[in-house]
Amino acid sequence: MASSQGRRPIVVGVDPDPSRRAALAWAADEAARRGLPLRVVHAQGVPTGGYWSSELRPSWEQWNEALHEAGERVLQDAVALVEERQPRVEVSWLLAEGHPAWVLREESRNAAMAVVGSWHLSSAQELFGSTAVGLPLTAHATCPVVVLREPEHVTRRPPYLVVGVDGSPDSAAAVDFAFEEASLRGAALRALYAWHPPLLGSLDENAAEQEARRLLSESVAGRTAAHPEVDLRHEFVRGHPVQVLAEASEQALGLVVGTRGRGGFTGMLLGSVSQGVLHHARCPVFTVPAAGGRAA
Repeated sequence: MASSQGRRPIVVGVDPDPSRRAALAWAADEAARRGLPLRVVHAQGVPTGGYWSSELRPSWEQWNEALHEAGERVLQDAVALVEERQPRVEVSWLLAEGHPAWVLREESRNAAMAVVGSWHLSSAQELFGSTAVGLPLTAHATCPVVVLREPEHVTRRPPYLVVGVDGSPDSAAAVDFAFEEASLRGAALRALYAWHPPLLGSLDENAAEQEARRLLSESVAGRTAAHPEVDLRHEFVRGHPVQVLAEASEQALGLVVGTRGRGGFTGMLLGSVSQGVLHHARCPVFTVPAAGGRAA
C-alpha cells in the first residue's frame, strides 16, 4: 500500500447508528477509486439513539466517559467495515468533541472530499435540528462535499452522472469535477442547463434560449479533449433548476452542482439551487466550490 504522505484524504462522518453506514461504504469505495486514504471521523456530542443505554448515569464524568467509550466503539466498527470492504485503502480515524458539522468543517480544510449521510430530514430539521450536518458543512467547506440522501443508481445501463450548468465560476468547477468523476467510474455525463423564464417583466425568450445554449456549450468546451473517454450529452431543459435536476437524478450515479450559481446574493454561502437539490435529489449530491475554495 502506498504511503498517504502528500495525499489529502477523503473525510467521512460516521453516525453511531449501525444502520446508517451507507456514506461510510460509499466513501471507502471512492477512496479506492481515487487511490486516496480515508479519514473516518466521529463527533462526540449530544447523545442520540445510537449512544443511549441504561448504563448512563447523571454524573457528568461518568456520562462523558460513557460517551467516549461509545464513540470509540463506533470508530472501531467503522474501521472494521472499511478494512473488510476495501482492504487496500489506508484508514485513519478521529474521535472529536463538538457538533459534527463544525468538526467535519475543520477536517475538510485539508481534505480532498468530505462525505456525510442525510436521512430524509425536512427543511426545518436540516436547517435547525441538532443532527443537521449536510447543509452547514456544504455551505462552509472548501472542498467538494458529498451528501448521500439517496443511494447511487448502479444498475442503470449505461451508468451516468448529471451536472448542473449555468456558466458561473462555481458551475465551471462542478463541470471539471463531474468529468473527473465520470472518467473514474467509466460513466456517461449529462450536462444540464435548466432555464426558467422570469415571472415578471418582458423577455425575448428566443434570445434568452440562445444565450443559455451558448453558455452550456462554452461550459463544457475543452473538457471533452481532456476526457475523450467520457460520453457527454448537452441538455437544455425548460423548468425550475431544482425540479429539473431532481428529476434528472432519478437514475443517476450522482448529481454534481456548484455551491453557488448565477444570481446568488453577495455573502450567500450556499445558493438556492444547491440547497434545493440537497433536499430533493434522488441520488448522492456532490457540491463543488469554485476553484480555490472560499474563505472560512
